[in-house]
Amino acid sequence: MKQLAIFTAPKPFVDPHIAIIQRNAILSWLQMGPDVEVLLIGDEVGMAEISSQLSVAHLKGVKQNQQGTPLVSSIFQMARKTAHADLLLFVNTDMIFFPETLQLALKVAQQAKDFVLLGRRYDLDLAQPLDFSPGWPERLRAKVRIRSRLHPLGGSDYFLFPRHLFADVPDFAIGRAGWDNWMIYHAVAQGWLTIDATPSLIVVHQNHSYAHLVDEKDHQRHPETFHNAELAGGMRKMYILLDVTHQLVAGQVRRVPWSLPRLLRSLERRLQPDELVGRGIRWLLLRQVRRLRRALAHSEGN
Repeated sequence: MKQLAIFTAPKPFVDPHIAIIQRNAILSWLQMGPDVEVLLIGDEVGMAEISSQLSVAHLKGVKQNQQGTPLVSSIFQMARKTAHADLLLFVNTDMIFFPETLQLALKVAQQAKDFVLLGRRYDLDLAQPLDFSPGWPERLRAKVRIRSRLHPLGGSDYFLFPRHLFADVPDFAIGRAGWDNWMIYHAVAQGWLTIDATPSLIVVHQNHSYAHLVDEKDHQRHPETFHNAELAGGMRKMYILLDVTHQLVAGQVRRVPWSLPRLLRSLERRLQPDELVGRGIRWLLLRQVRRLRRALAHSEGN
């Protein structure tokens, strides 16, 4: 019986840099040991080859939207149907995890029944295959300390949860913004323990271009992002990490302490209209509150 199933929907292994960072990420997950299984979901170019090379599962036949983008709903359904573990971890295929991730996940599972572990990432430029010889975690942590940047308090690039949760996810387009924000909203609305793992878990995002998108637009401004927001039920359901209730500190789940940015974020949620773009005094006030909240978070190193 496996203890953790990591599932992901890779991009095509065509662009040399994308191929390198995706391989780096998958190899880092395998470093967690034999209690972890890895599921690659989709039909992109090169997936069959990399699955065979690394001896990980390849699940074909994922459902797609009209633009050919895999659907989050189908990805989650296929993972739940195939995984042998009770804990599932969805992660983008450019994210490197350290070996201690599994033990932290098991500690959280001992403290809560219905929970979602998520968090911020450290953005780092990596252009070469990682050397996974002994001592690799220490070498990579040194690079993170010197060269990385902690990502802003937006959505999350990973979600770790018991397999009975997130059984009904809308047909979001993967790789576009918005769906991860809905995941946070949904978890909070369901009363599940939403846990920010950032204080205890370093997760490395390997920076890359957006050449795989139409006109190389950032995914925040992509048409499928706007559709994701509509599927989510509007901008009021676009939650961020400031909206979670708990955090993981030294392996223990604790209530998130009060802070001025969190208070401003609460006001921001109340002012937020459902539409993507608003007008009038309320919208202007919302923008001012959001600007102040971001400035405070930045001044506090968040």
